[in-house]
Amino acid sequence: MSKTDVLIIGGGLIGCATALHLARAGASVRLVEAGDINAGASGQNAGSLHFQMERRFLENGAALADQAARIIALNRLAIDEWRGLEVDLGVDLHVSQKGGLMVAETPEQVALLEAKSRREISGGLATQLLDGDAARALCPALGPDVLAASYLADEGHADPRALTPAFAHAAAEAGAVISTRQHVLSITRRSPGGFDVAAKKGDEMETLQADQIFVAAGAWTPAVCALANLHIPLFPVALLMNATERTGPILPQLIQHVGRRLSMKQAYAGNVIIGGGWPSRLAQRPDGGFDLNARASIIPLSRSGNLRAAIDIVPQIGALNLIRSWTGVTTISADQLPIAGAVSRVPGFYVAAGGSAFTLGPTFARLIARVMGGERVEALDVLSPDRFNHLNSFMG
Repeated sequence: MSKTDVLIIGGGLIGCATALHLARAGASVRLVEAGDINAGASGQNAGSLHFQMERRFLENGAALADQAARIIALNRLAIDEWRGLEVDLGVDLHVSQKGGLMVAETPEQVALLEAKSRREISGGLATQLLDGDAARALCPALGPDVLAASYLADEGHADPRALTPAFAHAAAEAGAVISTRQHVLSITRRSPGGFDVAAKKGDEMETLQADQIFVAAGAWTPAVCALANLHIPLFPVALLMNATERTGPILPQLIQHVGRRLSMKQAYAGNVIIGGGWPSRLAQRPDGGFDLNARASIIPLSRSGNLRAAIDIVPQIGALNLIRSWTGVTTISADQLPIAGAVSRVPGFYVAAGGSAFTLGPTFARLIARVMGGERVEALDVLSPDRFNHLNSFMG
């Protein structure tokens, strides 16, 4: 039997980063990952650092947009977090914060952009509204159909393949024990407190005793929380990403669209990475449910639609060869906001998942580590799992 102060379930960005902060604070930390470190959404995403409000928060009405605006305080914290990460971890993460442009092509989209910017400015983000010509002065590759853009100088991108391994290495150096290919089979609450967790690696069973549990398992988070008899309303989403051949510098900024599914950035090697929320098809289990352990399949219309949007905004993209398309499975909550914090009905149990996990992941980790250390962190209140407490009122 192994005893630890904190057991972290999930070896993605948030789990590994939280392990580092807790270990640095003096806690004994054990992290278990069913697969490999960074094998899920943390390593499959497109690497955008989008501190402006995402299009998905704007397309479903003012009520959701107003609610989403409450996380602007976290975005401000994340800007500073990213500026110091490479120094803190001692690793080149290919962080580029040369600004981001969210573009509009129609008068209706310009109005949406203006409303978004008002929310951001009132929340303390230094968003600037530009007309099309001013946007093209910043990024000459933008096409003539761009009528306006909102610009935030702090946005950019980083390498998702480098970040999580850097956190995992630093966490291990700080004393955290990291176990891969280890599956959690059961979670039992002890009386008066703490947990017994049964885990299996290969043919070997192990019982882990922990005072606290933190679940950061991405799309698998609801299944892990179910082992503790908890409903966490997160739903898997399969998305598409594309990469072009290498080319000379054409996109210094992150490019997003306020009315179409599009994000673009040029990676350090010269490839243009194109995404923005186009769906892929989740694999199916024989019983009709989704198989999260199987690779999602590409929907051809998503790929063509994503590339069409990219070419419309940056016509030079049309001259480049597409060299790779891939899928990744992430998760969203019932209200589209991330879930991060303590589950108050189960003392000692914490969770974080549900979108924006690359941009906000390092900040979530730092703040959740503080919460697990007994602090009150007001910035996380809007993301509390307790907003879904009613779902667990019959769970015991």
